[in-house]
Amino acid sequence: MTSERKDKLTRVLNHRQTDIAVVFENVEDPHNISAVLRTCESVGIQDVYILNHTIPPHPKFGKELGTRSSSSAWKWVSIHYFENLQECISSLKNENFTLMATHLSAAAVDLYEIDFTQKIALIFGNERKGVTEEMLQHCDGNFIVPQVGIIQSLNISVACAISIYEAFRQKRLAGHYEKTRLQNERLVELKNEWGLKED
Repeated sequence: MTSERKDKLTRVLNHRQTDIAVVFENVEDPHNISAVLRTCESVGIQDVYILNHTIPPHPKFGKELGTRSSSSAWKWVSIHYFENLQECISSLKNENFTLMATHLSAAAVDLYEIDFTQKIALIFGNERKGVTEEMLQHCDGNFIVPQVGIIQSLNISVACAISIYEAFRQKRLAGHYEKTRLQNERLVELKNEWGLKED
């Protein structure tokens, strides 16, 4: 590995954010997942959760394949795969995430009212059915992407991108990208995975 490559990977790791995660609940189209992974990677989101508890696992994304893939985004993002909702929730709660789901309800808040300087996991549901009622029972709140058009819906990859970049905007203004946010143990782990193992 060239010194330039090492420097680039080190800079990227130093910008990784550990206090925001994205959760896919029963998202069917693997192209939607792949598109969001690219967006997550672009803003330094390291952890993505894939939960399939009412649909079959994706052959391409199943846990038997591990957390790596040949496609570029998969190589740099940590995938946490679950087929049990309670196990997924426990994992997120153990990391002290506030759970915010995309769901239209009377209590839903505008995306731009969310404080993304807090530790937040954004939950996106199935393309047709949305987030399940079972998942919503565990969430701390719901949010919507504001719209003024006739068709009040967005493709999941578009909704994710809008939400993620609002988080990026707030976190950058708050200085979250100015210093390494990875804990030392996790930093060492990722360095090893990325081929930056120190001598």
